Amino acid sequence: MNVRRRLIPAAAAASLGLGALTACSSDSAATGNTEKFDVVASFYPMAFLAEQIGGDHANVTSLTEPGQEPHDLEISTQQRAQLEEADAALFLKGLQPAVDEAVSQTGIETKIDAASLTHLEDHGGAGHSHEGEEGHSEEEEHGRDPHVWLDPVKYAEIAQGVGKAFEKADPDHAADYKKNTEALVKKLGGLNSDFENGLKDSRSKVFFTNHAAFGYLAERYGLTQEAISGVDPESEPSAARVKELQQEAKADGVTTVFYETLVSDRTAKTLARDANLKTDVLDPLEGITDKSRGDDYFQVMEANLKALRTALGAK
Repeated sequence: MNVRRRLIPAAAAASLGLGALTACSSDSAATGNTEKFDVVASFYPMAFLAEQIGGDHANVTSLTEPGQEPHDLEISTQQRAQLEEADAALFLKGLQPAVDEAVSQTGIETKIDAASLTHLEDHGGAGHSHEGEEGHSEEEEHGRDPHVWLDPVKYAEIAQGVGKAFEKADPDHAADYKKNTEALVKKLGGLNSDFENGLKDSRSKVFFTNHAAFGYLAERYGLTQEAISGVDPESEPSAARVKELQQEAKADGVTTVFYETLVSDRTAKTLARDANLKTDVLDPLEGITDKSRGDDYFQVMEANLKALRTALGAK
């Protein structure tokens, strides 16, 4: 493989013992300096892309454990070492400030920022609040919504950029990366068609969510997302906001309040009870757990489509 590596001197490796092989991994395989193209991904949607495109040639690990809220991630010393040893880092700038900082401080040769591979938009309140000195993240200040992977078209754009980056970083396997990327893009095109056909003829176009993660999806398919609590999925809506949403539910034929798998459903259930609505899961796909409705991105997105079709009264 034509990949440059940062090798640990033999004496140092011997003194570190086997711990050096296992410390950098969230699973049984070593992350750095394997015989494969080592990719460290920031969280599930990035890891999924790396696995699909990298195929047999890539060894992919995620900085965010399954079930962990990605926005809360803090980078450990082990994970910093993991990044230093990797051949590539794949992340989405603006979503996880700790990852952005760690990647910028490493000497890793191939840094792939998914946010630079498509156009991020302002969906008003769709950013995430990371408590900093001002109580707002840089990403939130600029109003850019990071949830691009929930739009299959934008996700496909990112996939194409990732594929090109893999081809450049590991040219020995460029043909396979290109083939894998094309297959993934085609599959995402099929998913986009499923959503277009499945949602084009529905009784309502408005859906309520815990927080504003589905702006790109709503925009792509002509829907309107109403977030109960804005940026913070854990906060309780005010009485005025509940009343406003009750009125909107009646006016727009809203039947369902959606909540997520990785955060509390308390807020959604409070509103649903007060407004006499149903609740259901709409998964922002920030991680796959045993609560997820599917084992991978495509299965969960199909489950999201089914939930939306039911809630919106699609024919």
